[in-house]
Amino acid sequence: MPELPEIHTTVEGLKKTVIGKTIKDVWSDYHLKTAHGEKQTIKNKKYFVDFKRKVKGAEIIGAERRGKNILINLNNDHTILVHLKLTGALIYKKEKQEKYVHLIFIFESGDYLLLSDLRKFASVILTKTNDLYLHDNIKNLGPDPFRIELKEFRENIKKKKNWPIKSTLLDQGVVAGIGNIYSDEILWQTSIHPLSYSEKIPEKKFKDIFKVMQKILHFSIKHGGDSKSDYRNIYGEKGGFQDFHKAYGKKNKKCPKRGCGGIIARMVVRGRSAHFCPEHQILYQKKIYERH
Repeated sequence: MPELPEIHTTVEGLKKTVIGKTIKDVWSDYHLKTAHGEKQTIKNKKYFVDFKRKVKGAEIIGAERRGKNILINLNNDHTILVHLKLTGALIYKKEKQEKYVHLIFIFESGDYLLLSDLRKFASVILTKTNDLYLHDNIKNLGPDPFRIELKEFRENIKKKKNWPIKSTLLDQGVVAGIGNIYSDEILWQTSIHPLSYSEKIPEKKFKDIFKVMQKILHFSIKHGGDSKSDYRNIYGEKGGFQDFHKAYGKKNKKCPKRGCGGIIARMVVRGRSAHFCPEHQILYQKKIYERH
């Protein structure tokens, strides 16, 4: 699933390609190919008809990111809210040819914004811009990793008490935008086992997590995000962060930490996969914590 760096990269691409363009028409087959007719998204046929009516003729005036959500602001006081889910990618093209396209914005200028979505899990809705931060998809999100202070970050994590730190970092109410890839990389870099109790992690380690989180996210943005799975940027190009993975997707590979010698393992933590080195990543639970 695209995480913060991938969404950031997509939003920056939107700013360079579609700002100022007027939507001439919209096409979608989501409501023909999915079983989500009851949901208030464009996968509902009636909802899509109303969505199409409201966005036709509107001009795109801005693009923003909130957590893993893409916000496309229109000049008619509405905002298109896009969540790419597992396999979605927004692609700007001069022609319609692209694989797995299920939504097309057709511009008066003759070009297109395509939503390619192999698994058809992506979500697209329309909301009044003034009501955006009251929407269920947005209102419960935690602070942005680049806009949160260390004190608030530490307090948010400690609220989860006996939660595994892996699960805590994935909780979008704690901090918005981190998923499986970056949580694995953050914990590997800070030498913390994914099953460590959030409340048992030493104070110094919170500062390490905070600094490494921002460093890794910035580094991934610099390299265009992560395309180990299906993610592509606005031009259909892959990112490069997957070339720098230390733990994620490295099961049974030798740990790259200098002098470690461990083997990367994989486990499931509360339904989500976690890749880690059992050799150098410390498990902070009650008995172990008391010895540190």
